[in-house]
Amino acid sequence: QVQLVESGGGLVQAGGSLRLSCVASGSFFQINAMGWYRQAPGKQRELVAVIRRIGSTNYADSVKGRFTISRDNAKNTVFLQMSGLKPEDTAVYYCNVINSASKDYWGQGIQVTVSS
Repeated sequence: QVQLVESGGGLVQAGGSLRLSCVASGSFFQINAMGWYRQAPGKQRELVAVIRRIGSTNYADSVKGRFTISRDNAKNTVFLQMSGLKPEDTAVYYCNVINSASKDYWGQGIQVTVSS
């Protein structure tokens, strides 16, 4: 059984920082990409950042320069360091993993709230 467990969310003031973690466990075959998405109330889920097994990354324009994604392949863990947080970053953040067969898996989501 595949499981993604997110941690590190919470309430922070604007300008503050948070670090999200997601640990993947179970039978994935080989993990290819790991990433973070977010969904704010009334909005569609959007990509925040993704990191591939080779280390290449992509970020949403809205978070470039403020967020950094990283991963520990040996521990099947992906991190999202968020700095300079803004109220518009408030959302439920979801961990996503795609394996080498292009099957993707989702975490349960974790709330990030940025107060002004």
